[in-house]
Formats: sequence, C-alpha cells, structure tokens
Amino acid sequence: MTEKRKNRGGVVVKLGGSVITQKSTGRPAVRRGVVGRLAGEMASCGRAPLIIVHGAGSFGHTIVKKTGIDRKIEGMEGLRSWSKAQLVQNDLNLQVTSILLKKGIAAFACQPTGMVVLKAGRVKHLAMPALRGLVSAGLVPVLFGVPAYDEERGCTILSGDVLAPALAHHLGIELVVHATDVDGVFEADPAVNRKAARIPVVGRKNWRKVRGLLGSSRSIDVTGGMKGKVASMVTWARKGIKARIVDATVPGRLKEAIQGKKVGTLIEW
Repeated sequence: MTEKRKNRGGVVVKLGGSVITQKSTGRPAVRRGVVGRLAGEMASCGRAPLIIVHGAGSFGHTIVKKTGIDRKIEGMEGLRSWSKAQLVQNDLNLQVTSILLKKGIAAFACQPTGMVVLKAGRVKHLAMPALRGLVSAGLVPVLFGVPAYDEERGCTILSGDVLAPALAHHLGIELVVHATDVDGVFEADPAVNRKAARIPVVGRKNWRKVRGLLGSSRSIDVTGGMKGKVASMVTWARKGIKARIVDATVPGRLKEAIQGKKVGTLIEW
C-alpha cells in the first residue's frame, strides 16, 4: 500500500450493516427510515471530503454463511454463488445511495471489487486514481463490504471495517467514524451489566488493559467481532488514523461524532 496523501481533513463514515438493515425479517430489508436519518445527520455537518462505507447486514451475511464462499470456491456453483453475493450487495448499495441522494448528498455508488486485490485476507492493492478524482470533483463515494478477489484464497470477505481505514489512509483523512449499534467499548457487556462503564478513549496509555478485557471476556464483543475490530483500529491509530465508535441508533449521535464531540469511544495513539 502506498503512503497516504497530505491530510485533507474530512471523514470516512462506516455504516454498520446491523444499523442499516433488518436482520430479524429473514430476508434482505433496508431500514430506510434509519438510513434517511443518518443521511440527514451527515449532510447537516458539511464536513468534506466525505466517504461512506457500509456493511452487508442481512443482504450479504446470509448468502455467505449459506454457501461458504468466504472459505472456498468450489466449481461452477461456487463461482455462481460468489456472483450472486455481489449482486445482492450491489442491490443494498444502490438502495442506500438512492436514499442518500434524496437527502441532498452527492452520493456516488462505487464497486470496491474492481479496486481491491487481497492476499491472504489482507489488502495488497487498492486502486485510488478514480476515487481521488470523484472526491476532488465534490462527490461522495459510497462503497461497501463484499466478497473480493484474493490471490491466495480465491475469495475473501473484504469487510467495510477493513476498507474504511484503508481509504482514509490513501486519501489523507485522519478520522473514521464507526456508526454501530453499541455506544463504544465497554469494560463489561452492557446488555448483561447495565452498570458497565464505557471506555471513552482507547490508546497508548490503556491499550494493554483494554486488550486484556477483550481477550478474557465476551463483554466488548457485543457487535459480534469487536475484539478484532478494536485491535485493527489500534493498528491504524498507530499510523495516524483515529477511529470513533458510536451508537448510531441514537438520533444525533453520528452527527456529534463527525463534529468531533466526545461521544462513544475514541481510538487514538
């Protein structure tokens, strides 16, 4: 990966799949009202450049889990399943982009599988010229997590959590806001212990302690993978990319995070 460009300010917003889609319906469904509200919050901030990355939610995880394409592509049926997974997630991307446009954001749907090459699950190459041009023109690229080409494995899930900080790095943006359904990192599972304390900042001074909490308890793994996510955010923080995790189901919380207010948990170094 190349060195990042000179800092341009701005923000990359990662919209969690559990926030923007319904998982309880048994079929892919967008929470259109929620996406519309979040679009309004992003539009009202006026912070630019703005890049949006969203998760797959009920659109992608179901087919991937059913087919196992993230582990191995087997024959023509595997290839067809891989193609179907991309089509389903393209559908989600177009629906999200359409809502963003209606809320006044110059949203531009982008297909990440045409930009990224992975190797053993890690981003090896990220083609940026077109994306830089779109951002320079004033557009808001909207990308998403999707099963992508991997030189060693054939197919690996390129998650939005991996893509978002990589884009920030290449565009010289220092902040990634993770709009999730949990209000940051906690010392214990807030769903089990209502008195669980939120950790406002994770960084150089307390990372060892927080890492111990992540390793010894399911407490902070309330989003189904917070342990790995926080560790990755710390790695990027060491490179100058700060992250803030907030509960975007709370009206106004995403806007506050983009504005730099002390909400959720900030990961810095």
